[in-house]
Amino acid sequence: MAILTVRNVPDDVHRALRVRAAQHGRSTEAEVREILAAVVKPEQRVRVGEALAAIGRKIGLTNDDVAVFESVRDKTPAKPLSFD
Repeated sequence: MAILTVRNVPDDVHRALRVRAAQHGRSTEAEVREILAAVVKPEQRVRVGEALAAIGRKIGLTNDDVAVFESVRDKTPAKPLSFD
């Protein structure tokens, strides 16, 4: 796991973190981890696959439509990148 140091946290913010941690029965450090995780990885985040499936359902895409896409798709293998 990574270590993160946050400097110059205002006293009132630190005090609020300690109070919030106590309310949740956690250490201040555990509370900060929980807050960070909730902000950067919310449970309601949009997942690309789910979003694409929802769009397909909304426009009425069927398995037959997908089969047509597959039949006309270019199946030539991609060439690897060259940085020469």
